[in-house]
Amino acid sequence: MESLASIVLAAGKGTRMKSGLIKVLHPVAGLPMIAWPLAAAREAGSDPIILVIGHQANAVQGTFRGAADIRCAMQEEQLGTGHAVACALDVLTGFRGTVLILCGDTPLLRSETLKEMLTFHRDNGAALTVLTSLMDDPYGYGRVVRDASGQVSRIVEQKDADPEEQQIREINSGIYCMDSEFLFGNIKGISNDNAQGEYYLTDLLAIAVRKGLTCLALPTSDADEIMGVNDRVQLAEAGRILRSRINRDHMLNGVTLIDPETTYIDHGVSIGADSTIHPGCQIGGGTIIGEGCEIEQNVSISGCRIGDDCHIKAASVLEDSELGEDVAVGPMAHLRPGTVLAKKVKIGNFVETKKVVMGEGSKASHLTYLGDAEIGRNVNIGCGTITCNYDGVNKHRTIIGDDVFIGSDVQLVAPVSVGRNSLVAAGTTVTTDVPPDSLALSRTPQINKEGWRLKKKP
Repeated sequence: MESLASIVLAAGKGTRMKSGLIKVLHPVAGLPMIAWPLAAAREAGSDPIILVIGHQANAVQGTFRGAADIRCAMQEEQLGTGHAVACALDVLTGFRGTVLILCGDTPLLRSETLKEMLTFHRDNGAALTVLTSLMDDPYGYGRVVRDASGQVSRIVEQKDADPEEQQIREINSGIYCMDSEFLFGNIKGISNDNAQGEYYLTDLLAIAVRKGLTCLALPTSDADEIMGVNDRVQLAEAGRILRSRINRDHMLNGVTLIDPETTYIDHGVSIGADSTIHPGCQIGGGTIIGEGCEIEQNVSISGCRIGDDCHIKAASVLEDSELGEDVAVGPMAHLRPGTVLAKKVKIGNFVETKKVVMGEGSKASHLTYLGDAEIGRNVNIGCGTITCNYDGVNKHRTIIGDDVFIGSDVQLVAPVSVGRNSLVAAGTTVTTDVPPDSLALSRTPQINKEGWRLKKKP
């Protein structure tokens, strides 16, 4: 197969975003915006991919550091799309094949569309092919003008279009496919003789037409794919469309989404068949959810691995945690990073965990904080229990053995351990290790003063 390279334009700041963050790094459905067209180029077979950077170059470059197929080219001044492509050519020295030119702000572009465009381009022996779309209201877009044979004769901008040309519904996406020899041989022939003093990539098409080369246009079947994101309104719209695609794929794979329009699942999330996701849930960060799970309304999950048949109840928050099979969490529980729950563990309402490992069948049913702790099997943690893990300088661990019963309102002052099969009585403050098979009891003796209230009444 012929070699394929891609040039992705990502040097502009994106002033209409009104943000301190460069436009292409704004997140969309769990990925930076620029990651979507990069992924489409990679899936279409591109290697290498040249990322043209300018504003916040270090941040953009750092986002993809370590990706072997991505190289960066610097555009010090943003002097138009033609100038941006020219900046990438030094990195492509010696390349022979086909070059895709993509925009970094088009997160809806699919790899399937790029593959179709490449096939169309190669099968017809074109020097240049432009991806287009048919729009009911093309106002503001460059119009694609075809000759009698159907080839592209020119692209005319809205402001330069005459009344007849303004009636054309086929618009330029800014996405191109070119023969490398044509691109390398003609990019320096682009002029900046225009009102903006910039070098426009569309001028390459005019050069190809003058030379009698084949210039083609391929309309997309879905106009959404070529939508560029320029402001927060378009960012939200792109996110909505991507999430709709993601949700549709999950449903076709056997996942029930009660209300897809109010379910927010990021790219890269895996959900097993026969799991049910209720409205208002946000699932992201590479989460893996097993089969037969139920995720109730308004749950937030990120970076978690959740086993089969788990039940995450309403309004719970789970971060970077691992759950075994048949675990119940919530409602309104908070699993913080480092939580590992074995199968059949129960975490109840208003329970918070952090860097906790809990053995099979253990439970903390309500109103409890467990941090920096190792908890064995079949342990009961009573209501109001706290592991006092922080002394103001350092964090310390609590270790609780198998079959321990911790009563209500217990404070475990770490570092401390409770041996297996022990019982810690309600209201106890544990400051020293508890041996196995023991009762730990720490209470001030109760004093009853009979008649005391009667003496205090006026």
